Amino acid sequence: MGRISEDTPARNEQTIRAAMDRLLRGDLPPGGKCDLRTLANEAGVPRTAFYAKKNRDGTARPGPYQHLAQEFERRLAALRDAGTVPDPRAAQIERLKEANAALKTRLDQRDAELEILKDFKQRALSQIPAQHLESERLREQAAAVGNVRRLPANRAGVAPCGSCS
Repeated sequence: MGRISEDTPARNEQTIRAAMDRLLRGDLPPGGKCDLRTLANEAGVPRTAFYAKKNRDGTARPGPYQHLAQEFERRLAALRDAGTVPDPRAAQIERLKEANAALKTRLDQRDAELEILKDFKQRALSQIPAQHLESERLREQAAAVGNVRRLPANRAGVAPCGSCS
C-alpha cells in the first residue's frame, strides 16, 4: 500500500469529526447505528484505523485515528449518562426492555391473583354440598317441630313493610 500525503490525515480527521458530530446528533444513515463501524463508513476511512496496531516486533502502536475513536466513545458515553441516546433504535430497545419487564411483573401478579381465585373457587365449591345438607337438615327439623309458619308471598308491585326499596 502506498504512502498517503501529509494533508490526507488532516482532511480525514476533519471528515471523521464532521461524521462524528452528525452521528452524535442522531443523524444516522439508513441501517446505521451510532458506532465506530458507521463512523468509519460515513467518514470514508477504514475501520481498522480506529484501533491499535502491532509492530513486527509485537509492540503496540496507536492507530492513526484511535484518538478520535476514544473521543467518539467518550462523547457517546457522556450523552448516554445525560439520558440522551443518539441512536433511536437503541432508545427504542431500552423502552421495549422496560415495557417487557413491566409486563412480566404484571403477568406474575395476575398469575398470583389467579391462583388465589382458583383456591377460593375450590373452597367455595367444596362447601356447597355441606351447606345443602345443612339446609335440608334444618328444613326437616323445622317441619318436625310443627310450630313454624310460612309467611304470605308478596303481591306483585308491593314492597313488604319496612322495606327501603
